[in-house]
Amino acid sequence: MDGQKSAEGIRASVQREAKARTGKSGRGTDTLMDETDADRKAEMPEDSRRETGGTGLGTGRERQASAAAKETSRPETTMLLEEVLRRENLVKAYHRVRTNKGAAGVDGMTVDDLKPCLKEQWPRIKEEILTGSYQPRPARRVDIPKPGGKGVRSLGIPIVLDRFIEQAILQILTPIFDPHFSESSYGFRPERSAHDAVLKARQYVEEGYRYVVDFDLEKFLETSSYCTPSHDRLSKRWC
Repeated sequence: MDGQKSAEGIRASVQREAKARTGKSGRGTDTLMDETDADRKAEMPEDSRRETGGTGLGTGRERQASAAAKETSRPETTMLLEEVLRRENLVKAYHRVRTNKGAAGVDGMTVDDLKPCLKEQWPRIKEEILTGSYQPRPARRVDIPKPGGKGVRSLGIPIVLDRFIEQAILQILTPIFDPHFSESSYGFRPERSAHDAVLKARQYVEEGYRYVVDFDLEKFLETSSYCTPSHDRLSKRWC
């Protein structure tokens, strides 16, 4: 019953967020490039479109994915996709990716190449996202030495196009789900930082707490069979 109430609360939040944005802009989904560019790309034959990131159209697997997406789509899902693909949200995501900079992914595209790519290929990419056939590219693995010579930390660098799409999704989902996070959570959350966590820890010390438990689930997702019967309780809750 509690899980059902939580789901209903999140669904209501989705609808309120969408209505609020629609009321402000008065517009639905939009393209990221000029309308003339969009019209020209829509008329261009599929085989003449150069692929950069994502997938092309026309394979059997993609047609199946498209059909599955249509069968399982719900009003809330469609509403969220429309919000993600709004021009204002996409422009904001583009500027954030540009500001963050970062290295190129496996395709070699830099943040400076993103705008020309979107102007040329956005109609195809948007259609793939809407039909559920878009496939992110593999991340480029980079090993960063840990301080004190304690091995290396492996990082995955997505291609710039995938970072742009992920940022657009994040901007819509964060206001919906972040309010449900724990008050004790400070990592990678808006308006929160490690400095806030330190201040909270200082408050606990001043309140008389004297014990600290420090643990790190190192490589947990790489080594744990956390979705198997041997992890019954976790499996029932998350898998």
